[in-house]
Amino acid sequence: MSELRLEDWMMPAADLGPENPFPPLQTTRDIHTQTQQEIPGIPAEMLRNMAYGHVPNILPYTIQDGYTRERKPRAFRTAVLENEYLRATFLLEFGGRLWSLLHKPSGRELLDTNPVFQPANLALRNAWFSGGVEWNIGIIGHSPFTCSPLFAAQLHTPDGTPVLRLYEWERIRQVPFQIDAYLPDVSPVLFVRVQILNPHNHEVPMYWWSNIAVPETSHTRVLVPADKAYSFGYGGPGLDVASIPVVDGIDITYTTNISRSADFFFHIPDGQRHWITALDENGRGLIQTSTAQLQGRKLFLWGMGAGGRRWQTFLSQPGQAYIEIQAGLARTQKEHLPMPAGAEWMWLEAYGMMETDPAAVHNQDWSLARQVVADRLEQLIPREALDAEFARSAAFADRPPETILQHGSGWGTLERLRREIAGEPPFCSTALDFDTASLGEAQTPWLALLNDGVLPALDPHIEPRAFIVQKEWRTLLERAISVEENGNWLAWLYLGVMRYQDGERDGARQAWERSQAQTATPWAARNLALLAWEEQRFDDATVLYTAALRLRPDLPQLAIECGRMLLEMERPREWLNLLAELPEGSRTLGRVRLLEGQAALAVGDFARVASLFSESLTIEDLREGERSLSHLWFAYHEQRLSVAENVPIDEGLRARVRREFPVPEAIDFRMSSDTPTV
Repeated sequence: MSELRLEDWMMPAADLGPENPFPPLQTTRDIHTQTQQEIPGIPAEMLRNMAYGHVPNILPYTIQDGYTRERKPRAFRTAVLENEYLRATFLLEFGGRLWSLLHKPSGRELLDTNPVFQPANLALRNAWFSGGVEWNIGIIGHSPFTCSPLFAAQLHTPDGTPVLRLYEWERIRQVPFQIDAYLPDVSPVLFVRVQILNPHNHEVPMYWWSNIAVPETSHTRVLVPADKAYSFGYGGPGLDVASIPVVDGIDITYTTNISRSADFFFHIPDGQRHWITALDENGRGLIQTSTAQLQGRKLFLWGMGAGGRRWQTFLSQPGQAYIEIQAGLARTQKEHLPMPAGAEWMWLEAYGMMETDPAAVHNQDWSLARQVVADRLEQLIPREALDAEFARSAAFADRPPETILQHGSGWGTLERLRREIAGEPPFCSTALDFDTASLGEAQTPWLALLNDGVLPALDPHIEPRAFIVQKEWRTLLERAISVEENGNWLAWLYLGVMRYQDGERDGARQAWERSQAQTATPWAARNLALLAWEEQRFDDATVLYTAALRLRPDLPQLAIECGRMLLEMERPREWLNLLAELPEGSRTLGRVRLLEGQAALAVGDFARVASLFSESLTIEDLREGERSLSHLWFAYHEQRLSVAENVPIDEGLRARVRREFPVPEAIDFRMSSDTPTV
């Protein structure tokens, strides 16, 4: 009998902490988004999609970088779908992630279910955690909601099967999306129906990937109905085309054969059924399939190098290793697809237990290996049956929720209210209930602007995180502050962010200067400092960053940005002097200590750098692909030896340092070797 219920999931967890109070004005950097020139074997349409739809930053979202690495037991709120064969558990507070999929007859967990919750800096908003199935929408990279709650609701299909509906309003693309998960009686697969609507009268760049973490062992084989893949090696030359399963003499479908982190985007021929699976030595594991809209399939692996193994431990605990098998709208994860005005994209995914002949699965004959999986998949859930289920699901896709289980953000509700007042059509059907109970403090000033025509000033000590860059709201705000007495410090601060996002740097500076003239705050000072840095007015940037930090020395995010910028401006002594003014809680953070070490090396204080490495240095928000620790390690030994032995830093000395002073395992997060190989 199929049921849906709420439960708690207990596990050791790090605190997510407060969000960064400063708008993320700088360009978003993601190591997966290298634009490609003409590459043999890469279709022209794919290259166009890679160059299309990129955004300057992640505004209006804020950065989630206040987490720690101190774990305490915590109860996570979950929704559980269960029938005779499967038990599916979803983390409602963290993107609605499918956290566990238990195959009840065998007692086998089909996903990699991380035994701990440990955020790390792998997402566009910084915080990300490994494990389960993550739903990613909007822009290249991980979802803005991966560490935020979605709306969650319950309803039923016409035959009475309970449905868990997850939904939100995505603010960069300004589109609603919904995920309907359900487990019919005696179904051997979990169904996940996804629906995205473009409510605009213009085209919108779109992105979706379902990222599925599964256990990695030396026997795990990834199978997919493809003969070639677009490969991306971290630290390598970029995207390339490879025949599979053997690449450069190595069978890449066994991930422990590969030394470095890598992506393989599989090219499934048109008309072929879309699926991907990871099976163990007994031919058992999870399989994912979908209707045709979800055409992409991908394998991500950390690799067997020291850095990749370190990342596995950093994200979980020793002995826990995973890979990701993924499914997306495009053929690669480096693309956005053009979504036409008014379009509605929908598809059905299915997740279940694959069990088939292990001898065939692990046969060197790639065609035989994948065919035995394809045949077994037709027994598990025939392609026609999946398509028929997708058609049936339309009967409840637009049904209103029966019960709201959890509220998401209030931004969808705010947009609903704005549209109602403006006389614009709604952006979604009644299937998505953005009710007023979801409104919170972040929306309060904007509600006042909407209803009263005035954005009220708040206490300048309160951290302003409620950013909006949508053009309709800019019109309302400009209209409000055209009346002189309505132009308070907060209104000018928010208007400056809007102007900056629209590429109006002079207008942004004027707005932030007006804000600062009315009330001196670290918020406007920091924005002006960053603008001065961008314009290479380094003296002004130094003064403004110093002023901002002295107003709020207790904000670690401000201290880190100030230190990073001073070092980029080649002002290490100014940073070392400011360090002495910081409270201990900020001075001892791993990122601040790293900046201290980099500044100390720049001024030749080798003893200070050595003391840094003698500690157990941990950078809480170390970025995926970041080599700052290993770079500092090598640079320290190169400069130290150069001074001690009066020799130049040349290729010979660099090679000697790499031989004699290998990077300690604890600080080695390199995702590729110095000479990348498969």
